[in-house]
Amino acid sequence: MSGVGPVEPGEGTRAWDIPAPGTPPPPEPPRGSLTQAYTRHRRVVLSIAATVVLLAGGGYLYATRPEEAPPDPPPYPSQVVGITYLGREPAPDEAPPKSFGIGVELTVESGPPVTVLRITQPYAGLSLASVPRLPFRTRTGFHHKINITMQVTECAQVPRNARLPFLDVTLRNTRAIQVHSFILGERYAHDLSEAVQVACSTNSASSPKP
Repeated sequence: MSGVGPVEPGEGTRAWDIPAPGTPPPPEPPRGSLTQAYTRHRRVVLSIAATVVLLAGGGYLYATRPEEAPPDPPPYPSQVVGITYLGREPAPDEAPPKSFGIGVELTVESGPPVTVLRITQPYAGLSLASVPRLPFRTRTGFHHKINITMQVTECAQVPRNARLPFLDVTLRNTRAIQVHSFILGERYAHDLSEAVQVACSTNSASSPKP
């Protein structure tokens, strides 16, 4: 015989290492407190994690969203206001001598309401008053009639044959304040020249000759 001893049985090959039939498996080794907490609250943890991911994604999308273009500003008042000459009007009974009346119609085509602040004319020898009294506020799409009374105060400073007379109107809306000159056309030029000639001829006839 050689010097090699008997062969030792391997682990689990011995009779006392093999569990008997029907024996329950050995208990699992104890887990740490964090592992046990995660096991108990796994659904809650997963829900919170999903919520955090959604909030982070939503915040990123909001931060990187394309900026909306600002709304267009309202138009300048002179761009949307029109004035039409209506013709001669009788002067009010309380008007001073050498007075005559005309009528105009003002319309605001679009945009916010417009306030009429002032109406003037370019001749130093004429004074002007209007009804309704200034300032007054207009409405978009509404026709506003304005009765204007003019008085000849100095015949030497009023042309007897006005060719392109106009009215200077000061307008205001939410965009700006503007002074705009409205040329009322040949009919207004004719009526103005005729009224001035009548007023000044009356003045000449009543004045004594030198």
